[in-house]
Amino acid sequence: MSQNEYDIVVIGCGIAGLSAGLRGAQLGHSVCVLEKSPKEHRGGHTRFTESFRIPTANIDIDAEFDVEDYTTSDFYSDIMQLTNFRADTELAKRVAEGSVETFEWLTEQGLEWEYQAPHTGYTAGRVWLHGEDMVDDLVEILEEHGVDFFYEAEARGLIRDDDGRTTGVEARVEGTKTRFHGETVILAAGDYGSSKEQRTRYYGPGYGNMKVRGSRYNTGEAVEAALDVGAKSDGEWGDAHMAIIDAESPDVEGGITRIDGYQYGVIVNHDGERFVDEGEDARAHTYAKFGRRIFEQPYHEAFIIVDSKTVDDVAHMGPGQPISADSLESLVKRLDIEDTETAVETIEEFNAACDPDEFDPEVLDGNTATGIEPEKSNWALTIDEPPYTGYPVTGGMTFAFGGVAITPDAEVLDTRDDPIPGLFAAGNSTGGLFYNNYPGGTGLTNAAVYGRIAAETADEYIESSRRAEQRQA
Repeated sequence: MSQNEYDIVVIGCGIAGLSAGLRGAQLGHSVCVLEKSPKEHRGGHTRFTESFRIPTANIDIDAEFDVEDYTTSDFYSDIMQLTNFRADTELAKRVAEGSVETFEWLTEQGLEWEYQAPHTGYTAGRVWLHGEDMVDDLVEILEEHGVDFFYEAEARGLIRDDDGRTTGVEARVEGTKTRFHGETVILAAGDYGSSKEQRTRYYGPGYGNMKVRGSRYNTGEAVEAALDVGAKSDGEWGDAHMAIIDAESPDVEGGITRIDGYQYGVIVNHDGERFVDEGEDARAHTYAKFGRRIFEQPYHEAFIIVDSKTVDDVAHMGPGQPISADSLESLVKRLDIEDTETAVETIEEFNAACDPDEFDPEVLDGNTATGIEPEKSNWALTIDEPPYTGYPVTGGMTFAFGGVAITPDAEVLDTRDDPIPGLFAAGNSTGGLFYNNYPGGTGLTNAAVYGRIAAETADEYIESSRRAEQRQA
């Protein structure tokens, strides 16, 4: 069996693993990164991302943000409110407060961001990026710091010694069994959402057929390896970030195929019925949970319908084509909605319930539709000015909400709630932060913040262990 020795062994090449690897190397440690995918597909779900949520009001950088008054308190409040206050408060605080230093640190490394939002309707601080370019840039930076990368390296087991310390990883590297000895291991391998078997196990029948927006390689083996050596599970294993995406999206690795602007129209299913309050909140606060509601409709499909008043506010990023018609009757037939009669009746009833004032797509405008089920809380505009446009949509798997339990210092806990010596975790391999819903752009931020924290805590652990060994010598 091939043997390798490092101070820090990082599992995963997304933003969590890359942040951990870079910080570990900056602190003077030998570091390797194990990436399950081939080199050309490296980066996990980070490869398919586009935004990074930050408290712009607290950022000390010369840039003009779309939303400039978003604070760390706002960030923390969004996490707590959107998770129905189930998020671990200490983890949430660490993400919100650590995002400032982490963003500035990444910027200092040379990463470049876009500061203007590509679409309307954003109410929180963000910067924008191209995920694949970010991964490539960070890998280059890590290599300049002496970090070694191993591709097609699937971590299948963690090693703990007789004293309970984590001392390495057993992996298959290009099919060959290989052992990586490390004074510490950082688990940053992403989630289990790309596994058909685990989607079916945790979400129910039919979810094996859900389209996966990101990497095909996030299938959960490294998370299971941590659980096998005693790690505690945490988070909502039966829920996930499931976005509204074009129904014609690829089955896997489709990336950004969302359809935004649904909040300005109505969403109906094949029975011709509405089933969500499209204007419940800003898009960034609903798209991750509405995707699941859509997937649970007949044929895992629904339809966004708008008219000429708001069609320009819809951002269609998928491979499918919008469908237009000069009458609602013609549109619902062209969309192949099964119950066309009910669909038209639903929209007419919706129109009768609207009494709009001034429309403002940038804020919660208070235009409501009442007396119908479900009511619409904002942006309730009559759909009565042709041409009418429809977009077939489905729900797409982004990442799962379950993972290993960690402390605010990224230490992995065992089932007695004690830290497992030498084992740390970050990003989507961890649980405890997201429940029910998700503030857009927070996943990338969470991963970067905790990747950095994991390396700093690993550094403290290594130095403490070495001092103890010197005292015993």
